[in-house]
Amino acid sequence: MSNEKILAHFAEQAMYCDMFGSPFTAQLIRAMSADYEQGGPIASLLANWNTNPRADALALRLAGYFHHAVLVNRDPELSAHYPSSVANWSIESVWPLARALLEREPAAAAQFIRSAPQTNETRRSIALLAAFLYFAQDWKGEIDMLEIGASAGLNLNWDLYTYQTQSWAWGAPGPVQITTDWNGPPPPIQNDINVRSRAACDLNPLDISDERQRLQLKSYIWPDQPDRLARFDGAVALARETGVQVERADAAHWLAQKLSQRADDAATIVYHSVFLQYPPREAREAIVDAIAAAGGRATERAPLAWIRLEPEAVTDNVPDSPRMVIDITTWPGERRRIIGYTDGHVRAVFAVER
Repeated sequence: MSNEKILAHFAEQAMYCDMFGSPFTAQLIRAMSADYEQGGPIASLLANWNTNPRADALALRLAGYFHHAVLVNRDPELSAHYPSSVANWSIESVWPLARALLEREPAAAAQFIRSAPQTNETRRSIALLAAFLYFAQDWKGEIDMLEIGASAGLNLNWDLYTYQTQSWAWGAPGPVQITTDWNGPPPPIQNDINVRSRAACDLNPLDISDERQRLQLKSYIWPDQPDRLARFDGAVALARETGVQVERADAAHWLAQKLSQRADDAATIVYHSVFLQYPPREAREAIVDAIAAAGGRATERAPLAWIRLEPEAVTDNVPDSPRMVIDITTWPGERRRIIGYTDGHVRAVFAVER
């Protein structure tokens, strides 16, 4: 891989971190970029990195490694200078310590960055909730839920979270508080949602009952965003309490099997968030075909819905669009409704007028 591609990726990812409210991660990536360019330990670590750094989210893998080292307190001095410990952090204090850790433990870093980042962002649940509430306008019966690309399954409990925006609120008080800037008409919050069953799959699920895997997942949350870290901790505690399970499976095969066996006395809702850009095209097409086939068999007594929070570039073939689309398609009848637009962290939602 050429130096130029890695440096361009670092610059782009740092820009996005700034945009998404993590100045610490942005500055850390810029420090790593300078070290790479100067032939330091980052350059040594990445000497044999031969795949696309952007597609691999390479900068986030590296940032995750350092945060993980802090979470397990591998270097107490580094931990003491991280944003999770001190409000007035300084990258001038953090980076020499992080660089020294990498020099001491290159094998540990190399092992860590082999894994792709996963975040299981729980704030995406507020987008899913809006879609479920619109579905509940017409369906008052029970719902069987199927989530694909579920990671650790934290968004399987979306209906147990507490939601608050400047114009509406939903849910009983609980350990997970989700807020966002909601613009436009609110969803129909008066509707009740009756979840009967929850099932989920992921190609590489993380087991939150295992401390090692739980900390790996947490390490990809940016350390200067305490609200996200608090939501994660609350969601993990709730998931452990409710016994969330995520099956290890290919989404296309798993979904086709589940839909072929779905009940005839309840609604089935397939949903996913920031997932569709990852499977190969053949797998995406198989997922769409399985849902369409099940939709063709849907009845008024057993309807089907498909809820998505996905890049507009994927859902609607809008090249270079930075937006995420929140939409729901229902059967029988195959009716699609766009609920609104947001970003990958759901910092704000722009609901569509109807």
